Amino acid sequence: MGTGRECNAAHVCGLAKYVDWTVGYIHEGSSAIARRDGIASQLWLTRAFLNDAVTLGVGAGAYYAIDENENSPSPGPGAGTFSGIVTIADSYRFSPHWDARLEWNRVVTSYNRDTDIISGGIGYRW
Repeated sequence: MGTGRECNAAHVCGLAKYVDWTVGYIHEGSSAIARRDGIASQLWLTRAFLNDAVTLGVGAGAYYAIDENENSPSPGPGAGTFSGIVTIADSYRFSPHWDARLEWNRVVTSYNRDTDIISGGIGYRW
C-alpha cells in the first residue's frame, strides 16, 4: 500500500505452552494515495528452540483499520473496515528480559489494498 514508514506496537500474552495472543496498533505509513491505521488482534502458534533463545511463530486474526484517502473527493478519514491479518515472526532473546523480533505481516482485504508489512524491533519480556 504505502512506500512510507510503517510502525507497530503490540502486547503479547501467553495463553498456553504453544499458543499466544497479541493485540496491537499498526500504522501502515502513507503514500500519495492512502494511509491506513488500526488495531489488530491475533492468535499465534509458537515454538521456542535453543533453550528458549529463538522463537518462531505464525499468527492469524482480525485488523480493524481506518483508511485516510488523501486524493478522494472528500479527503480525510474514511470508514473503518475489518480485514484479515496473517503473520510469521521470529525472535532472538539476547538477555533474560530482552529480545529482538522480526515480523512479516500480510493484511488481506476484501478490496484492492492488500499489503505486506515487514517490521523489526526490540521487545521486553516480563
